[in-house]
Amino acid sequence: MSLKCLRLLMPLLLTGCFSLASFQAVSAADNEQYQTLPLVNITVKNVPLEVEYAHTFEQRAAGLMYRKSMCQQCGMLFKFSGSKKASMWMQNTFIALDVAFIRSDGVIADIKPMQPHDLTSVGASQAVLYALEMNQGWYAKNGIKVGDTMLIKAQ
Repeated sequence: MSLKCLRLLMPLLLTGCFSLASFQAVSAADNEQYQTLPLVNITVKNVPLEVEYAHTFEQRAAGLMYRKSMCQQCGMLFKFSGSKKASMWMQNTFIALDVAFIRSDGVIADIKPMQPHDLTSVGASQAVLYALEMNQGWYAKNGIKVGDTMLIKAQ
């Protein structure tokens, strides 16, 4: 490449680099607000929990991204905009998780494992309104299976 071409392309390349850096900075800044999501009290089978509640598009999109750990009884409840065959992936997620896909009547339709940074889409087998992400192995340790129910306590 000639020096003249390089001089012409340099501003474009730098703009692209700064745009990418700005995007990453905005993403990290946006993530700060997701660290303090509202909490909701739920019961899964007979286990009472207080979990983070991601009910807006932005909150669902960020999910548990960038977190390095989560306490044993911590999790995140996702409420979708309506019942659908939802799916999730693990972009920028460092924690191995299990996700329970939950129908609008509270019945657990699926429990599936998800691995850190795996971009493979993990989907529900039927229309669901909720997904509950917990540390991997949490459902098994608590004897919770497909067919069990989740109840959201009135706030």
